[in-house]
Amino acid sequence: MNGSSQVERRLAEAGITIPDVVPPVASYQPAVVVENPDGGGTVYVSGQLPLVEGSLPLTGKVGAEVTEEQAFDLARRCGVNLIAALKHALQDYDGGLDRITRIAKVGGFVASASDFTGQPRVINGTSELLGEAFGDAGQHARSAVGVNVLPLDTPVEVDLIAHFA
Repeated sequence: MNGSSQVERRLAEAGITIPDVVPPVASYQPAVVVENPDGGGTVYVSGQLPLVEGSLPLTGKVGAEVTEEQAFDLARRCGVNLIAALKHALQDYDGGLDRITRIAKVGGFVASASDFTGQPRVINGTSELLGEAFGDAGQHARSAVGVNVLPLDTPVEVDLIAHFA
């Protein structure tokens, strides 16, 4: 795909370029496509960290070393990386990202200080980006969970399930 999808154009208007898919940091695939016998299917995207050019911009717990506003921006970056993984998973399907019919479920994990309770506001960074990118198809069910620690001491990790035609 040459960057001409409607999704990519919407993101470009917001100043966002979809990067290459983030390589796995362990033994897993960034995304797995399960095709339906009658066409289309489901894409399961592994948890994405807010990596930018291979590095984490911030580490630590939200509510301690990382502010809620910074974590919101990190969750937004997770969303960009989720879209990169979706794009990569659908690269062999005509229409690529424009074939997404629904972002069905988003799972957000926030490494939280013991008294931080703003996980839903943090994961809004991903949810809002998906709405910008996919319109109505970006509206999804969601979890926003506070955890003690995440891989590489990242403050945020987000995964998703998407359907395509």
